[in-house]
Amino acid sequence: MDRPRITIFDTTLRDGEQSPGCSMNVQEKLHLAQQLDRLGVDVIEAGFPIASDGDFEAVQRIAAALRRPIIAGLARACTGDVDRAWQALQGAAHPRIHVFLATSDIHLKYKLRITREQCLAQAREAVRHAKSLCADVEFSPEDATRTDVPFLCQVVEAAIAAGATTVNIPDTVGYSMPEEYGNLIRTLREKVAGIDRVTISTHCHNDLGLAVANSLAGVQQGARQVECTINGIGERAGNASLEEIVMAMRVRPDRYPYETAVAAEHLFSSSQTLAEITRVPVQPHKAITGRNAFAHEAGIHQDGMLKNPLTYEIMTPQSVGVPDSRLVLGKHSGRHALALRCEQLGHQFERRELDEIYRKFVVLADRIKKVQDSHLLELIQDVVKGNVSHSDAADNQSKKFPPATAALPFQRAAAANANEPHPAQVSGSAGQAQPRPVCPAPTNWFGGASVPLADHHSEQEDYLWGV
Repeated sequence: MDRPRITIFDTTLRDGEQSPGCSMNVQEKLHLAQQLDRLGVDVIEAGFPIASDGDFEAVQRIAAALRRPIIAGLARACTGDVDRAWQALQGAAHPRIHVFLATSDIHLKYKLRITREQCLAQAREAVRHAKSLCADVEFSPEDATRTDVPFLCQVVEAAIAAGATTVNIPDTVGYSMPEEYGNLIRTLREKVAGIDRVTISTHCHNDLGLAVANSLAGVQQGARQVECTINGIGERAGNASLEEIVMAMRVRPDRYPYETAVAAEHLFSSSQTLAEITRVPVQPHKAITGRNAFAHEAGIHQDGMLKNPLTYEIMTPQSVGVPDSRLVLGKHSGRHALALRCEQLGHQFERRELDEIYRKFVVLADRIKKVQDSHLLELIQDVVKGNVSHSDAADNQSKKFPPATAALPFQRAAAANANEPHPAQVSGSAGQAQPRPVCPAPTNWFGGASVPLADHHSEQEDYLWGV
């Protein structure tokens, strides 16, 4: 059975650009729009044409250049905004006017200074006017999640009656919880006349870190469009992250059995393109596209990755366009990863020599954040020249590297657990050790060529050592 299709509405060029420091000029917007087209998003919200001449030109040029996706322009619920948006969009193969109007009592009272009745009439008239110009009209009741629900139902019903084809439900200030947001979508589906004729959309902000969770909760309750941005950029704490939404559905079809048209292998390049344009780097631990998303430093993790990447990666880096996973040598790394990197650098060692390198490595890694190849090569050279440990040469070397006084982790663990059976030997039938899955060392774990890892040590010692 075919899975429901989710429309991906990218608002990086509009809401994302409102992120402080992330404004883009016309050429930069066009360049990013072309990347979004390659990515396969369904709708590109190209800008807010009334905001400036530059934004108008950007929407106009994107509308003329890109023929596959829907190109949307934002407009407040007033005639001047709607007309300006349409002027910018007329050259589009698939134009959409996106009209918004705040509906929460706090916005009506303090920002717009209008009554609910005036809000209802203004929404109806703005959508009707947009529909007279463009067949595809989206309506957003701004601050929907803090709007009185019966009144929200009234406004949405009026917008549908006036001709809206998509109704977007924004969590404008990131206030909602996932269950609450999902319930709101379900309530609208149950109580709003004509809602079965339109697409329900989500637009969630990340003020409490729940934008993606809220968006997915909305999809589970019947929303079929998700508004999101590359890298999750946007006002304040940002918007729902496009790459996280897409990959959540891709990795967990058992919970989210939906399809998108996004070519996931272009996610990383899209993230990098945005970072280059805005000069705002992606945080290292950002899901999917951060530089640490497929990097491993802990020894136990590295050992698992070398045996079978499925032990610690729920998706392949290539599936999102990342060249490969990386094993990072740091103070949490173990002998398995260290031995592999030594071999990739052209050095194989017997157990005693590897132990000596590891002792020095552990102490050095405790002092610096990341051990580079240059550091490791000097450690190797130091051990190879080990016969002169009390000579002037060794004294000079000790200025760069601390003495190898640290006890090996496996020695401490072995002493503490001398009478404990190895965990692998207490599993399986009749207490028999189960064979571990075997996976050849992948290419470029550290950025170098793949080298088969020699078996220097036993599985039990690996486990006790922290690998």
